[in-house]
Amino acid sequence: MSTIILRGGIEVEKPLELALEFLAAYSSYEARDSSGPASFDESDLRQANRGGARISAAEIAAILERRGEIEGALREIRPAASLADTASAIPWFTLTRLFDAFSEIRGVGFSKMTKALHPRRPALIPMLDSVVQAYLTRNDPATRSSGSFGEHATALVRSYKVDLDRNRSALHELRRELGSREHRLTEVRILDLVIWSVSAAT
Repeated sequence: MSTIILRGGIEVEKPLELALEFLAAYSSYEARDSSGPASFDESDLRQANRGGARISAAEIAAILERRGEIEGALREIRPAASLADTASAIPWFTLTRLFDAFSEIRGVGFSKMTKALHPRRPALIPMLDSVVQAYLTRNDPATRSSGSFGEHATALVRSYKVDLDRNRSALHELRRELGSREHRLTEVRILDLVIWSVSAAT
């Protein structure tokens, strides 16, 4: 299995073992529901809570008031859209609009938002929890966007793509190997759990 190279010169030499350990400990979030790819409802938020998002009832209600905006943006993003695509093929503008639909909701930041959205576009949207945000912003001034909520979130996703592109072949290999073990994860999700596991251990 190829090595995954993270920032700061960190080499993850056994990414498969790391991924399998993570999945054994945190398997509930990986379950998928049967909703359509352009839908977004309370079940998405409940699923995010199974992954540790801790979205309160009041926050769920506030998010669902934006449901029309959220689903409108999702309809414009192909279900198979991938962060592994060329930068010019990624719908950055629509992605920013999707993220901006969550702006100024009290208590809802990038972590809760992306945990809820990731299953809808699993190859495109990483889960930007506090650990991943800290990793991305540590040495990348471009992630400190002064724009809107959505622009800031998109800047983080662009930064995430740098790591994804650097490890493209290793992540593809890892995805195939995990698939043979019945774990259907995208390269985006695999990189997320590697970053999280390594960062949490240091």
